[in-house]
Amino acid sequence: MKTAAGTQNPSAESEFINVLRRDGDPLAHELGTQVLTNLENKLIRNGVRVSQINNRRYLGGKHKLTGFIRKIVDQHCPGVTSVIDIFSGTGTVANAFKDKTIITNDILYSNYITNVCWFSPTPYRPYVIIDAISSLNAIQTSENNYVRKNFSDTYFSADNCSKIGAARELIKEAQTSNLVNNREFAILVTSVLYGMDRIANTVGHYDAFRKGALFDKSLIFPVILPSIDLSPRNKQYNTDANGLIDSLNGDLLYCDPPYNSRQYSDAYHLLENIARWEKPEVYGVARKMDRTALKSDYNTVRATAALRDLVRKADAKYIVFSYNNMATKGNGRSNAKISDDEIMDIFSEKGHVQVFEQPYRAFSTGKSAIAHNAERLFVCTVKPATQPAVPVTLSPINYIGGKGKLMPQLSHLLPSTSLFIDLFAGGCTVGANIDADKVIFNDSNEQLMDLIRFLAHNDPTDTIHAVDSIKDHYGFSDTYRNSYKYYGVDSSSGLADINRDSFMRLRDDYNAMPIHRRDPLLLYILVIHGFNNQLRFNAKGNFNLPVGKRDFNSRMRAKLKNFHTRISKTDAVFQVGDFRDFNIDDTPKDAMFYCDPPYLITQATYNERGGWSENDERDLITFLGRVHDSGRRFALSNVIQAKGSVNHILSDWANNPEFTTHKLTMSYRNSNYHRANRTSPTLEVLVTNF
Repeated sequence: MKTAAGTQNPSAESEFINVLRRDGDPLAHELGTQVLTNLENKLIRNGVRVSQINNRRYLGGKHKLTGFIRKIVDQHCPGVTSVIDIFSGTGTVANAFKDKTIITNDILYSNYITNVCWFSPTPYRPYVIIDAISSLNAIQTSENNYVRKNFSDTYFSADNCSKIGAARELIKEAQTSNLVNNREFAILVTSVLYGMDRIANTVGHYDAFRKGALFDKSLIFPVILPSIDLSPRNKQYNTDANGLIDSLNGDLLYCDPPYNSRQYSDAYHLLENIARWEKPEVYGVARKMDRTALKSDYNTVRATAALRDLVRKADAKYIVFSYNNMATKGNGRSNAKISDDEIMDIFSEKGHVQVFEQPYRAFSTGKSAIAHNAERLFVCTVKPATQPAVPVTLSPINYIGGKGKLMPQLSHLLPSTSLFIDLFAGGCTVGANIDADKVIFNDSNEQLMDLIRFLAHNDPTDTIHAVDSIKDHYGFSDTYRNSYKYYGVDSSSGLADINRDSFMRLRDDYNAMPIHRRDPLLLYILVIHGFNNQLRFNAKGNFNLPVGKRDFNSRMRAKLKNFHTRISKTDAVFQVGDFRDFNIDDTPKDAMFYCDPPYLITQATYNERGGWSENDERDLITFLGRVHDSGRRFALSNVIQAKGSVNHILSDWANNPEFTTHKLTMSYRNSNYHRANRTSPTLEVLVTNF
């Protein structure tokens, strides 16, 4: 076959296709593991290159740590029969658990296809694979194909580029013609990728190539004969981890996400390009394709929010999280995106956490020797109450007293109903998470309800766009797109000094408006940038919270979107009114009245200046008595004991033998109100008449 750039040997191409068409060859399962091993050893003795799973260079690869990881799992995670490797990379950790059911996932197709090669239970023909790879290695060509045109004398010599392109095209033809099954296709592609990686003119990744290098290495595609003693329930996925986790369950979830700002789609774009074989346009010195759809939040300032979301949704008995202690030891791009405090906070909410570490050399540009670097394993034994995790829709504002952390407990105590009345709705978290045909959100705070109604009814995309425009106009920070370092601060010190002037100008402009004509969007921006994202007005009705440490970050945006999505699926009514004026008789008999009033013995922004008195407490008890007498159900959230004080009015009333008092577990370690005696018990309860 003649081409403009030279010739290629049609005999190698023909032999490749003929080999794949061959009938009668035994499957690897028919030969058995020992015969397969003997065959592999014979090939090695005869000088044939054979590759194992660890024969690929990969940033953050855990091959040298797999013994450590397996040992920790065996010692501290008893009863594991299935493992989910949600950021599997090249599969080296999954390979350490081959004796179990393994579910792998990676956003890069080049990693997915190698995981199919190594872990799919699908049978394959070993003798056909050996001969087919031999035919690919026999290719001699200088055809001006896609690879030669775009990558000649960069990562590979021109002729090696031609050989890569010709081999990949043949494999595509075999797949299109149904001459190979999915696993055989994956084995052949993996052989090409491993052969390329062995001789590539790089330092182990494809962000750049070494200029002026000699291209004196022969391109040899290795034989790959993957294991056959695998679980028939093994599965491989190629998608976003956070989107996939909802549909998975297993005994152990292993998480090894990217640690720093180095996107894997940048480092391995060329292998991804060859694996996909879509022949896209490439650009720049490094000859990269468009990788927009392959970017990971775990390489950005959104990493913490992404991990929190993943862990919250995970359905597993154990979660093992790999993360090194790089912190800020290395070059800026190499430093860890998630702090130890954030990791512990996220996993402590899920269960009991232990940390194990082993010294390990880290990859870092700019600093060749990183002292005392270690790889850590955070091993979380998931609490039974969080298996599976109850998905909680959080309020778009941090309304004080919100029940987000208590919802996993409350959801088990509040039965489904045709009508749920959230009489003291506040941030509307409880009503947004309840199983009801209709929800009435009621609160006496008109400005609060106007804001929640606005956020619930308006498209969050439009709201986010409007918020970004207004905050840019006032000059607020933007850590959704920029890091804290960009503003010369860190997460602990926060953004108060950066945003104070902008916040005060916006607050003045908002308060200057007539109360009944104030824009809820401006109020939302004040809440976003205000102290702890809270809502407070003074006696004149003016918003009076000071500036806070955070801005419109990824978590706030996610809360807004999730809240709107949930409410859009609910028959929701937002109204302003006093609980005493609510007509009980206008509700169906199976209605549920839920009350989360200001707590008589605590202090909060909504309960300042005597906002809730003993008379209010007695009026509420009387109201709930009328609900009970009508045959309808009620549930009351409250605190009986706090800071050495006891609510005797509530305690005495709750002793009614027709009522049930459920004790709730709640931590106030992040409370804004400092306690002189932090060890004094707080007794939070849910009192029900059912």
